[in-house]
Amino acid sequence: MDDRLIVALDVPNALAGLELAKTLGDAVSFYKIGLGMLTGGGLALANELKQEQGKRIFLDMKLYDIGATVEAAVRGLAQFDLDFLTVHGDPHVVRAAKEGAAGSDLKILAVTILTSLDRADLDAGMMQAGDLHDLTVERAARAYEAGADGVIASPREAQAIRALPGSRLIVTPGVRPAGAALGDQKRVETPAAALAAGADHIVVGRPVWQAADPRAAAQAILSEIAR
Repeated sequence: MDDRLIVALDVPNALAGLELAKTLGDAVSFYKIGLGMLTGGGLALANELKQEQGKRIFLDMKLYDIGATVEAAVRGLAQFDLDFLTVHGDPHVVRAAKEGAAGSDLKILAVTILTSLDRADLDAGMMQAGDLHDLTVERAARAYEAGADGVIASPREAQAIRALPGSRLIVTPGVRPAGAALGDQKRVETPAAALAAGADHIVVGRPVWQAADPRAAAQAILSEIAR
C-alpha cells in the first residue's frame, strides 16, 4: 500500500467512516479524520482504524489557543498513538503542541494558509498584506523554526517550501484528479503535480468518497502516483 495517499473520511459519523474504510479495503493505508467528524465519533473511529486495522491516522484538528491549552490538548491526543496532528502554524501554538507531544511518535503538522482561501479572503480577515504564496512559505519557515515536524500547504507552495533549510514533511490538501470538481478548494493541483512539487503526502476526500466506486477512484489516484 502506498501511504502517500491520505483519504479524508469527511463523512457524517464513525459508522459511515468504517463502512467507507471497509469498501476501500487494502487499497488505502492512511486516513484523515477531521473536525467535522469529531462529534460523530471521530476519536473512536481513529482508534478502531489504528489499533484494529493497522491503518495510519492523520487527526486534522487545526488546534489554536493559548499555549497551555494547546499543550494539554495535544498531550491528551498523544495517548491515542496516532500519526499526524494539525495545529495552526503560529509559532507559539507549534511550540506548545510539540511540548504536548513529547515522548510520543505523534508528528505535529503546522497549517500555513488554508487551501480554500485566496488573497481576498485574507483581506476580509484583516490578515497581513502581501503575496499569498510568499506568506505561505514564510509561515512554513517560522513553523519549522518553532519545531514543527511538517506543514500543511497547497501543492502550489510545496516546491518553495521543500527548498527551505531544514524542510520536513509536506502534506498537501487541495488535490484533485484531472476533471474532478473543485468544491470549496481554490489552490489545487493534480496528485502527480503535487508530488512532483515536493509533497510527501496528498490528501484527497470528495473525489474518493463521493465516487460511485470509491475503491476504483482511490486505485486510479494510486496508479497516477505510481506513474
